[in-house]
Amino acid sequence: MIKVRIAGVPEHFNMPWHMAIEDEAFEKRGIDLEFTNVPEGTGKMCQMLQDEETDLTIILTEGITKAISAGNPSKIVQGFIGSPLLWGIHVAANSNYTELSQLKGTKAAISRFGSGSHLMAYVNADNQNWNIESDVDFEVVNTLDGAIEALTNDTAQYFMWERFTTKPVVDKGIFRRITDCPTPWPCFVIAATNKFIEENENILEHILEVINTYTEEFKIIPSIDRSLANRYEIQLEDIQDWLSITEWSQEQLTTSEINNVLKQLKKLNLLEKNITADDVLFEL
Repeated sequence: MIKVRIAGVPEHFNMPWHMAIEDEAFEKRGIDLEFTNVPEGTGKMCQMLQDEETDLTIILTEGITKAISAGNPSKIVQGFIGSPLLWGIHVAANSNYTELSQLKGTKAAISRFGSGSHLMAYVNADNQNWNIESDVDFEVVNTLDGAIEALTNDTAQYFMWERFTTKPVVDKGIFRRITDCPTPWPCFVIAATNKFIEENENILEHILEVINTYTEEFKIIPSIDRSLANRYEIQLEDIQDWLSITEWSQEQLTTSEINNVLKQLKKLNLLEKNITADDVLFEL
């Protein structure tokens, strides 16, 4: 039995992994897959890849691409969620902000630099034609709980996080969602360290084969909406809305898709150095 470490956010997107682990689907192929929940998100997982604290991650496309440009010794080995991520833009429920335009020049709470909440704040600013040098500022809060504290205490004024993950905080009257900002690309990918790829390509193939069998039919599993709602404590109708707009992928991203990410990140001066799709994608 070979032990493989994988990290991902503790969110509904990753339910197929937990189902496969609970079914011992990886064990049947001689793989002891150890899943670590990382509530801090993509920035933390990039660091874990860099420090060889994990072998694989389910990670945001823009975050791992930026990290690779900064020298992170990793590559995307396959897509995972082929649809965009719907980033909700949230403010404190009792704040005076009611429109997105009012957030220009205020401070965004982010989990950490290089995270999706950081990079998508720039994408949102660009969408609104804000000056990314003067109209965007940040407060590092690490987690959703940190963001709740920051917005409640007004040390940050808005927080971008996946809409449905944050919906229970809205339902409790802590946050108010102003609008959404979808990613202009497929949102989650599976990334691996170069070391793991070089030493375990055959194992990687088995892992992808297993997870792909689960994601291919995930949405038609009987009562999967109720299972997700119960496990992640999200309202059933919200889970149903999320399922209706979410598509899992069993394919590698295309060169065109990664080039779109690179183009956007370069435009926003978020790449450490110029890289190509070949630097980002690994083809099994």
